[in-house]
Order: sequence, then C-alpha cells, then structure tokens
Amino acid sequence: MTSNSSNASPANQAQGQGGLFSRFLATVEWLGNLLPHPVTLFALLSVFIVILSGILGYFDIAVADPRPEGAKGRDPDGMIEVISLMSADGLQRIVTGLVTNFTGFAPLGTVLVALLGVSVAEHSGLLSATMRALVMNASKRAVTFAIVFAGIVSNTASELGYVVLIPLAAMIFHSLGRHPLAGLAAAFAGVSAGYSANLLLGTVDPLLSGITESAAHMIDPDYVVGPEVNWYFMFVSTFVVAIMGALVTEKIVEPRLGKFDESDASIDLGKQTMEAPTDIEKKGMRWAGVSFLVVCLILAATVVPENGILRHPETGQVAGSPFLKGIVAFIFITFAVPGFVYGRITETMRNDRDVINAMAKSMGVMGLYITLVFFAAQFVAFFKWTNLGTVLAVKGAAMLQAAGLDGPAIFILFILMCGVVNLSLGSASAQWAVTAPIFVPMLMLVGYAPEVIQAAYRIGDSVTNVIAPMMSYFGLILAMAARYKRDLGMGTLIAMMLPYTMVFIVGWTLLFYLWVFVLGMPVGPGAATYYQP
Repeated sequence: MTSNSSNASPANQAQGQGGLFSRFLATVEWLGNLLPHPVTLFALLSVFIVILSGILGYFDIAVADPRPEGAKGRDPDGMIEVISLMSADGLQRIVTGLVTNFTGFAPLGTVLVALLGVSVAEHSGLLSATMRALVMNASKRAVTFAIVFAGIVSNTASELGYVVLIPLAAMIFHSLGRHPLAGLAAAFAGVSAGYSANLLLGTVDPLLSGITESAAHMIDPDYVVGPEVNWYFMFVSTFVVAIMGALVTEKIVEPRLGKFDESDASIDLGKQTMEAPTDIEKKGMRWAGVSFLVVCLILAATVVPENGILRHPETGQVAGSPFLKGIVAFIFITFAVPGFVYGRITETMRNDRDVINAMAKSMGVMGLYITLVFFAAQFVAFFKWTNLGTVLAVKGAAMLQAAGLDGPAIFILFILMCGVVNLSLGSASAQWAVTAPIFVPMLMLVGYAPEVIQAAYRIGDSVTNVIAPMMSYFGLILAMAARYKRDLGMGTLIAMMLPYTMVFIVGWTLLFYLWVFVLGMPVGPGAATYYQP
C-alpha cells in the first residue's frame, strides 16, 4: 500500500504541521496563564521589592559605586547599599510618595498628550481612509508589500490595523484570486510583528522612552531619553520589515497554503465588500496632506535656521533643544491639524465639539492603561529607592564581563530574551517596565547607551507578537482567520505566522547590528551608541 501523504495539498500539510506546534502552544498558554493580570503582577512585584529590600538590607548587601568620583548622586563612601523599605522610614516614603510616583511617571503624560492628537486623526476617518487608499490603489505586483507596509504604519493608531486592515487585506487577496489567509497573514505580520517600526513617531515612542529614562537614572540621574531617540532606526526598519514580510508571504506562506477552496469558508464570500475611498474622502486626504506639509514647514522654520527659536538657546544645536524635548507636542499637532482638516472637508468633524468628543472617547478607553501605570510607577520607584536595580546591574555587568559577553553580540541574546518573555507578557509597556530597570543600567555599565538598548528591546518585543496567544488581539485574528477556514485552530495560525517571526528576528537583528556597529549610525537624533559616564 502506498502512502498518500505525498499527495496531500499544501494546505493540508500546513494543517498537519500545525499540530507539531501544539505542545509548544500548550506550554506558552500554560506559562501565560500562570501569570496574573499585568496590574496584579505589578502590585505583587511592588510588595516583593519591599520584602526583598528588607531581607537584603538586613544583611547589608552592597556593591562598589561604578560612577566616577564627584558624579551626581555618588555615595561619598563609594558604595551602594540596598536600602530597606521594611522600616519606619521606608513606610513613610511609600505613603508620601504614592501619588507623586504616579503623577511623575514619565510615560503617563507623554502618552496621553500624543494620543489626544492621534485620536483626532483616527475619529475623523483620516487614518482609515489613508490606509484603504494605500492598499487598494497598489498594483497587483506591489499589493503584498503595500499591505505589510500599511500594517506597520497603522500601529500609530493602536487597534486600527487589527480592526480595519487585517480583514481588508484578506478581502483584497480573495478579490485577486489569491488565498485570503495569505493576505490576512501579511497584514497581521505588519501590524503586530512590525509593531515598533514606523515612519512617524507614535504613542509607543514616549511610552518606552519614559521607562528607559527612569531606568537610566539609576546610573546617571541627569540622563535624558527623548521619544525621538530611535526614529532613524525605526524609519529604516519600516521598509526592511515590509520587504521581509512581502517575501515571506509570497515565497513561504502563500505557496504552503495552496489554492483557496471557497467551500472551506464559514461565511458567504459573495457578500464581502471593499470600499475604496470616495471622492470626498480623496479631497479630504489631499487637503489633510497640504495641512501636514504646512505644519512641517512651520516646524522646520523653528529649527533649520541657525537662529531658529526652538534650537538649543546656548549651543545653537538641535541636540538637546526645546524642539526635541517638546517632540510630544509636535506629535499632537501633526496628527490633530490634518485630522481636523480632513474632518471638516468630509463633514465628520464640523466644530470644536466634535474634536473634543473624539479626544474624550480616546481618553475613555485608557482606563486600563492608567490603572496599569499607577502600579508600574510604584514598582519602578521602589526599585530605584532600594538601589536593587543598581546592585543587580553592577553584579550582572560583572558577570557579563567575566564571561566575555560585553561585546555587541550581547544584543543578540538580549533580543532573543525579550522575544521569549513577550510570549507570556505581551504588553510592551508591562514587559519594559519590568525588564528595563535591570537591563538598562546593566548594559550601560558594560558600555552601551540607553537609546541603543531600547532599540534592541523593541525588536524582541515585536517579532514574537504574531505567535503569542497571550497577545491581546490574538483571539480576534483567530476569529477572522476562521472565516476562511472553518476548522482552523491556534496551532495552524501559529504555524502560518512562525516564518514571519523567524525571518524578522534574524533580518531585523542583522539590520540592527549593521546599522549600529558596522555602519556606526545613530539610532535616532542625537542618540549615542556607547555610554560615556
């Protein structure tokens, strides 16, 4: 009897191979389910820090202060001791600092201000119309690249890519006679695995930079990390990741899916509709583009001339200038102004009340984030007060140097570690708030700047999103995919998306190494590669 396995369709082979990931998937789910909610996690970690500081403080654990003599915050004795919070002084500090820890947490205000501007562009319909125009006007040859590229750009507006672009991409592929799951996978890869890359600064940039700056203060209290510090690298990454995503889709994913069988679908595909931007939407986009250009020209006039009013008042340079320090305000303006212009043209926003309502709606969905920030801020503050972060950093840096792991290769391990942690702790802010207080000061002591450390983290945090069942939108993507293959399970979806993770983590890490250590390029405006105390 001859086996018929060789005659199995690529789709069936992919389905079968999806079973090979079932144990992996079960392990990830098991580990993820062991973790409490991120809010609870930070509350428990805060309590743990208090208890641990009491134990280590009792035994007088200390390390030599790595900062040079005369440096700000350096102990006169040249030692850094673990300070116990399990004491009368510690309790007083916790009680009096609870509110200021929260209100002074850098990512809180910057993210909310940036989101106010993005909300205007989102609720007016500008972002959705721009995304549809970009994808639906692409040629058949370029449509795959356009979908991945649009997915990467869409992460500026949080859930827009998941809700609008991913189902749209599946419909476009189906209309072209291609497998709709390949379109879905391409869009999912761009939106989720390419999460940190973008052409413009978005809400994630001030979120991460605020956490990075707080962590860097454990070593250097005056260190400043602005939202723009990774912009150069993330701008270039947008095109590289889009090319990789298009190649994986066309060379690996789509051939393995085979020819689409419409009888597998769980919906009536004849009822699917795609709406190209209308004439009024096109007019709105044109005028929004004009307004964006005007805003950019006005901003350029403040920094391009040598006597620009937003240059550094003493050095006359852009580095450290009010322009870069106030970049969040400009994120707000560059989204809000074109968004309102588009809304006025298309009549989705008629007056200031509509703008205010759009902003209020966006703030209304930030309740969970604000709650998370409250407890994350306590954890970060306790970590700093107790000196635990600095002590761990000094010990860890010494171990890395003793093992000979203080060269650029350390970032390969760091990126892989972040990718693995991301499988069970999917929130970018939650993961970085936990890991940054340890790894930022540790790698600073080895000799690398916080800006470079953050850029490496963003790679690891992004590439495994598409294979992480704990990622908040994974269930939604699974439901969308099941529309085109009714018996599709999580194992099959992970098997379909795994090639993106594998190619992205290799290609993006290689780009990082070449950009930073071979070409010697900065990851962002004024960003250093090596930390100089």
